[in-house]
Amino acid sequence: MASIEGNDTEEQSQSSGSWICVNDDEFDALSINFKPKPVEKYPAKLHARSVAKRLGTKAGLIYLVGLPSKLYEDSDMPVIFRQRRYFYYLTGIDLPDCTVTYNIQRDQLRLWIPAERTGRDVIYNGFTPSPDDIYAKYDFDHVGRHGSLDGYIAHFAHRESGDIFVLHEDQKPKLPERSNGANVWSYIDHFDTSRLQPAMDASRAIKSAYEIKLIRKASEISAQAHTNVLLSIKYLENESEVEAVFQATSIAARAKHQAYGVIAAAGENASTLHYMANNEPLKGRQLLCLDAGCEWKCYASDVTRTFPISGKHTTESKAIYDLVAKMQEECIKMVKPNANYRDIHLHAHKVAIRGLMELGLLNGSFEELYAAGASVMFLPHGLGHYMGLEVHDVGAVGNLLYAFQDEHKDWMSAYHEIRSQPSTSASSILAPNMVITVEPGIYFSRYALEDVYLKDPKYAKFINKDFLQYYYPVGGVRIEDDILVTEDGFENLTTAPKGQAALDIINGYDENATVAMKAKSRGWSW
Repeated sequence: MASIEGNDTEEQSQSSGSWICVNDDEFDALSINFKPKPVEKYPAKLHARSVAKRLGTKAGLIYLVGLPSKLYEDSDMPVIFRQRRYFYYLTGIDLPDCTVTYNIQRDQLRLWIPAERTGRDVIYNGFTPSPDDIYAKYDFDHVGRHGSLDGYIAHFAHRESGDIFVLHEDQKPKLPERSNGANVWSYIDHFDTSRLQPAMDASRAIKSAYEIKLIRKASEISAQAHTNVLLSIKYLENESEVEAVFQATSIAARAKHQAYGVIAAAGENASTLHYMANNEPLKGRQLLCLDAGCEWKCYASDVTRTFPISGKHTTESKAIYDLVAKMQEECIKMVKPNANYRDIHLHAHKVAIRGLMELGLLNGSFEELYAAGASVMFLPHGLGHYMGLEVHDVGAVGNLLYAFQDEHKDWMSAYHEIRSQPSTSASSILAPNMVITVEPGIYFSRYALEDVYLKDPKYAKFINKDFLQYYYPVGGVRIEDDILVTEDGFENLTTAPKGQAALDIINGYDENATVAMKAKSRGWSW
């Protein structure tokens, strides 16, 4: 019997399956059958095995608790749910009040879900997924109710060997004491609260093909949202409207959550790195720095674009934008397996110093400016970070740049610490299937420049303060893309327009205000 497979429309075949022509020998005819597309399940079992491998043990039980449901204090309104990312990594489950266990020796991944809703609870909140619903969509060996979890843990404690691995002390499983006062935990050899998180961090840094697909989808939706802002920017009046267009586009594409708060910073507001007020007028401002990325099924995107609100650069804004673009382009080209991100970060500072020297903003020789860290006055953050289930995701040793383990360390100290690290330091070595960001920037913070550096003779001598007044209105320029490290280089996952392509979009719709207003009011693509 021969068969010929053919797709229906691309959209339908991707979501449902394909049609098959089958040669029926009995009737000497062709019959057409529909072949459903297999459900692609979140690779929870693959992730569990990866974590177990990094734990370096052949026995034991991984125990993770999902986020419990909770009401706001003195209210009957539920707290907005955001699943614990470590739990999601081992499950793909975005529901409250669940627990997951993985028996390392038996290679068994089990999900424990709440009791079935009944009565009034169903009328108000609907049914929760049944075990059969979860089997159909997710990769578990067993799905049980929470009522059976205590017995399962007790059985493991009595009959099996190995530690119980938990993330934090307060997440240990809690079981009632027996009637004779004996606690079931007296039978357990050991609770381990120190090894699971590092093992999961190392595993999460290397993305599976399924995870990369989710990040790519988030990036695609974010690109459309950025495009819709460009289409409508000349007709918007306030930073809040920029935020509204971006979020409306995301929600319309079923990406209902942002990976982080939208930063829509106009003019000098862009000199504040995490500006989120988003409530000031656009009129009279040169640039808009839009740092915004949605998440798709809990996986993040992180995209920053800076562009002139009017569609035309000033001399100063063009000079700074071109410098930041050069920094980003050269740094992205350095991304490849075994490259040290520390070196890429420092290269951004080298390009920044040379560019600021050419513009007359920095005085002195390149060597003394680089040694002093003069560029940090204008670039006070790291070049990038890991990205995945968190926008600032975890890695085997914490953050992508080793110096930033201490979140209270100032960036000038961090710069010098990075410079002192050997280029062979394994803390920031890139590997295939990592997803990182590359986000250089140049900022003109009045506070940083006037209240900190110009008051310090060690740095004031490098700054041409007479030029600063021309650049303060620029505020800040940041350009950020999400980069996948491949086997032989990199792939840029970010498709949002930038540079001349962004300007073409802003200026290409002058005669079609109706289309632009549609982007403003609805945030939809067309």
